[in-house]
Amino acid sequence: MIDESGAVTRREAVALALASGGAGVVVAGLPSAAAATPAQAASETLLWYTRPAAVWTEALPVGNGRIGAMVFGGIGAERLQLNESSLWGGGPYDPVNPQARASLPEVRRLIFAGRYAEAEAYAQAHVMAMPLKQTKYKSVGDLAITMPGVTDAQAKDYRRALDLDAAEAVTRFTHDGVRFTRTVVASAIDQVIAVRIAADTPGKVSLRLALTTGMKESSVVVEGRNTIVLSGRNEPDEGIPAALRFAARVRVLAQGGTVAADGAALTVSHADSVTVLIAMATSYRRFDDVGGDPDAITRAQIAAASGRSFARIAADTSADHRRLFRRVAIDLGATPGRALPTDQRIAAAVTQDDPGLAALYYHYGRYLLIGSSRPGGQAANLQGLWNESNNPPWGSKYTININTEMNYWPAETTNLAECVEPLVRLVRDLSVTGGRTAREMYGARGWVAHHNTDLWRATAPIDGAPYGLWPLGGAWLCTHLWEHYDFHRDAAFLASVYPLMRGACLFFLDTLQVDPASGHLVTNPSLSPENPHGHGASLIFGPTMDMEILRDLFDQTIAAAKILGTDAALAGEIAAARAKLLPLKIGSAGQLQEWPFDWDMGAEDIHHRHVSHLYGLFPSDQIDLDRTPALAAAAKRSLEIRGDRATGWATAWRINLWARLRDGDHAHEILRFLLGPERTYPNLFDAHPPFQIDGNFGGTSGMTEMLLQSQGGVIRLLPALPKAWPSGSVRGLCARGGYTLDIAWRDGALASATIVATRAGPATVRYGGVSQRIELVPGRPVELTRARFRAA
Repeated sequence: MIDESGAVTRREAVALALASGGAGVVVAGLPSAAAATPAQAASETLLWYTRPAAVWTEALPVGNGRIGAMVFGGIGAERLQLNESSLWGGGPYDPVNPQARASLPEVRRLIFAGRYAEAEAYAQAHVMAMPLKQTKYKSVGDLAITMPGVTDAQAKDYRRALDLDAAEAVTRFTHDGVRFTRTVVASAIDQVIAVRIAADTPGKVSLRLALTTGMKESSVVVEGRNTIVLSGRNEPDEGIPAALRFAARVRVLAQGGTVAADGAALTVSHADSVTVLIAMATSYRRFDDVGGDPDAITRAQIAAASGRSFARIAADTSADHRRLFRRVAIDLGATPGRALPTDQRIAAAVTQDDPGLAALYYHYGRYLLIGSSRPGGQAANLQGLWNESNNPPWGSKYTININTEMNYWPAETTNLAECVEPLVRLVRDLSVTGGRTAREMYGARGWVAHHNTDLWRATAPIDGAPYGLWPLGGAWLCTHLWEHYDFHRDAAFLASVYPLMRGACLFFLDTLQVDPASGHLVTNPSLSPENPHGHGASLIFGPTMDMEILRDLFDQTIAAAKILGTDAALAGEIAAARAKLLPLKIGSAGQLQEWPFDWDMGAEDIHHRHVSHLYGLFPSDQIDLDRTPALAAAAKRSLEIRGDRATGWATAWRINLWARLRDGDHAHEILRFLLGPERTYPNLFDAHPPFQIDGNFGGTSGMTEMLLQSQGGVIRLLPALPKAWPSGSVRGLCARGGYTLDIAWRDGALASATIVATRAGPATVRYGGVSQRIELVPGRPVELTRARFRAA
């Protein structure tokens, strides 16, 4: 799709547009609000490069939600780095410290007495998890595909690309007059990664394939004449014994030529084309069940896929992916940057605005969520699905004091509700392991999870008291259960997750403490993630974020009980506790206080990456410009003090926050920084640094919030549209209440919008300070023009 100058050709762009049904995609019968040009549509869903990846953050990801690969696009030597979402270290374990329950009263006493450093030291010695660290996500290994006699120096016309719409990574080059094409897909239908290596001249494909792993207890053998089998066990982690078995199978199917064993590798000689099928599995069934048979699983997957052509596997993979991906499209305007390779486009973002790059980043975020979180797989972790190290940064775990939640911020709004299923299963698991932690550590009912978890659903506080003794992780995750209900209004789903929300509330009903000075109910011990407060420690009682999360948890659980017609007495208990929570406070600098005391300006780092106390502004809606203007002004002041530039994910959070303040130009300036080379790697992965995928998801969420918001019972059109996007359109976004919207704008103003509902009833839609109440019939689109929002 790229001509010799690197530009997308019109003929091939038109072919792409026609293959995708045109630039417009109809969702639930909705017409397109506006159509992008074919070339523009192609440029906004294509990452492309003129050289192979030299490092992992230049490689291109494919994934089916359970297995994935990073494709380097080499010439004579291709590398596919492989992952399976359940391959972690260790095995089932219970990390609760047996001293914790008896020790917590002393920690609480010291905190209420203002002896924070002493409380922290005591908690470190007597309360924290054993072991103090959790297990790590691992890499299966690498598949090396080498082409004897093919050298980089002699290759011409090289291009590699990731087609976000087709879910294909394609590498092309010419060597000695022969044009080679290598295509990689990750099939959710066939549960394999499939590779096709083809040449435009018969008999010219000769390869050697070798499978390697960093796992010490493993072996690689050739099975039969055409299959490499890697099998073994995982490794102990943080003193936790190994318990998993894993397997990977690589089958080579050649058209023409011969396939032969070469030790533990395979060689292909003089084929016309070669298809490679890769299956991976572990013995993991659940956090307490490792009785699966990865050898049988991979054997069956390879056998089934071997009966299908690569063309059929690739076509079905694209169709399955497009069923999700094409629900949403965005057009932010044509820009010259689209003629540049993606790595050059990112580098150029420092000096020139590129709305098309923002649209590409937007699509990429949705592509990554589809690739790393599908029903049946694990939830997206700190790196989504893709990780090359057996000792990755932060263990590539689930950090549930912001990062895991941020991974799912764009799921509901950008029409990817199915991708939430692994997160819901994660919460169900945590309610079991967290129930044990609640009983053994706190002597409480219900369940609790602290700031991190892993494959084994560990819920005790880890890393150290200044970071880990924060009991709100499970409560925050429960708000995602309510969000899923709120977007779709499925009472059966709500009934299925209500016990999880109820259990989270029971824990806090049993553990909230009375602040002796104010009489309010507060958490103790706790902290404001992950920010030391400047008084010799991080531990404190009642930090602002805790109170905000608990208000949401309590309100949502009360609402769920009412909808389901259950637990009236408990709902009354929860409401009484909610009324006693420590209120939000505005400090002497006009800021929203992060702690119960006016400490913000004396904190160790007033520019800290976390903005935990602004949870009430986003993702919550407790702080709102219309309903709570004084608190909104205080939140804005906190953002100004904290600053715009932070780590990748923290930068992304700031975009969402400024969008909620309806300052689109400020949000856009932060987005420009996020898209530049300091915070975006050449393959568009977010740079914390190092790589964390939450920045990608947070960026997609932030752009959505600039164009559509639906908190507080009001759907807001273009609430934070920046001047840098004067004309454009977005299609297929979702709003709370069961609505899907298309929006188009011209010259900085609404041109048209279309709304369709899944249920009958009124919706309140607001634009430019004017609200309209609209009666909706399920499935029947209603057109909204700018004229409808003219003030009387």
